[in-house]
Amino acid sequence: MQQILVVEDESVIRTALRRLLERSGYGVSEAGSVQQAESDHSFNDFDLIISDLRLPGAPGTDLIKKAGDVPVLIMTSYASLRSAVDSMRMGAVDYIAKPFDHGDMVNAVERIIADHPTQKAQEQKATASNSGDTSSTSGIIGNCQPIQILFGHIQRMAPTESTVLVLGETGTGKELVARSVHQQSSRANKTLISVNCAAIPDTLIESELFGYEKGAFTGANASRMGLIEAADGGTLFLDEIGELPMEAQARLLRFIQEGEIRRIGSVHSRKVNVRLICATHRNLQQLSAEGLFRQDLYYRINVLRLSLPPLRERGKDILHLAEHMMQLQTEKLGKASMHLSPRAIQAITTYQWPGNVRELEHAIERAVILSESEEVDNEALGIDLELVNINRIRGQDGIVGSTNRSSITGSNEPQEDLSLEDYFQRFVLEHQDSMSETELAQKLGVSRKCLWERRQRFDIPRSKSTAGGRRRKSEPQTG
Repeated sequence: MQQILVVEDESVIRTALRRLLERSGYGVSEAGSVQQAESDHSFNDFDLIISDLRLPGAPGTDLIKKAGDVPVLIMTSYASLRSAVDSMRMGAVDYIAKPFDHGDMVNAVERIIADHPTQKAQEQKATASNSGDTSSTSGIIGNCQPIQILFGHIQRMAPTESTVLVLGETGTGKELVARSVHQQSSRANKTLISVNCAAIPDTLIESELFGYEKGAFTGANASRMGLIEAADGGTLFLDEIGELPMEAQARLLRFIQEGEIRRIGSVHSRKVNVRLICATHRNLQQLSAEGLFRQDLYYRINVLRLSLPPLRERGKDILHLAEHMMQLQTEKLGKASMHLSPRAIQAITTYQWPGNVRELEHAIERAVILSESEEVDNEALGIDLELVNINRIRGQDGIVGSTNRSSITGSNEPQEDLSLEDYFQRFVLEHQDSMSETELAQKLGVSRKCLWERRQRFDIPRSKSTAGGRRRKSEPQTG
């Protein structure tokens, strides 16, 4: 995991950056000044340093020489050409003006780390290349830590004959994991049969799995092999096993215990050699405690377990997946190469994706079809960026339209999933009683007009102390 050091004296902005970068798959450390950065950290441990230009004590540009070959990105609230040019003359790789959105920051970080690899990063890349490390396994794309752990577990579990239980939310790619386990096993050249237990009616599931003999029931005009028997020598993948009826669960348990099946209407059992992989988005342990799933079957299938992270917890993988899916869709539709706009990147990294990878795939497909230019915007993805941000503020922090601010000021540590826009609102609410509008605007790096517009947009009233005599004494009226 690539490591970033954020040096910023404002804890609100510093923590906002940490949350954003961690959500994008980076490891992040913090410091409030150049002196603290020097005393608490070794610069050689980082792939990038992001520092504010104006800090208490030494300026952020002092880090450029101290950091050695580690690139330094300078942030400035004073986005003048002179300060930017001076910073880059001193060796900064780039600068970014505050306030900035998710897309601008993530794009800058990705570009700088890719274009300015440190010696440590080059050595790690060479080691990974020599060890045959890959970022994709049987269609599973990802470099985040949970996915890398998953790859390692698959490699250890696949060569065995033990039953595997795959857990994960709907749309996370459980069937891809099952296919990967099969392809890395000794049965790779044999059949893999996938069965969605939720898609087969309860009255047919047993005959589908175990088969039947001629005359076993009305309409059984000929004998038929079941799916378990058809998978003999290979692998059987039972998706959504939590939806399996109790009667079928009993028959499945016997198959697992004895390694044999008996067709419906037959008196003879047949030995089968099948590797079983099961998957579910439900809590089987809770279902078994409630009597809705056989406890003995749960213990039988819960031998080796693989857990898939939801898409919202996969950081930078979200963008990699989106770009990969976009490339596949443009090739499929015969369109020219397309790319995501900054607002689309912000939408993709901000949206929670309850439908996970499947929902992302459908959103990208829709965007490629509907977009008339090479740049895909968030509207084509079907994501209302403003609604996502406002809903997050309302639902997680109670900022908009709230008169009770104890949840905001009562803790020094902001909530986990706040966006940079949320922190902008938090900063205003925390400091408007002690700062004038001019001071607030300068600290945030925006004009007074922009600050006023954001207050209107997010329905954040000015405090009485700020709107009253203090403003009249020290500030001109907003025209």
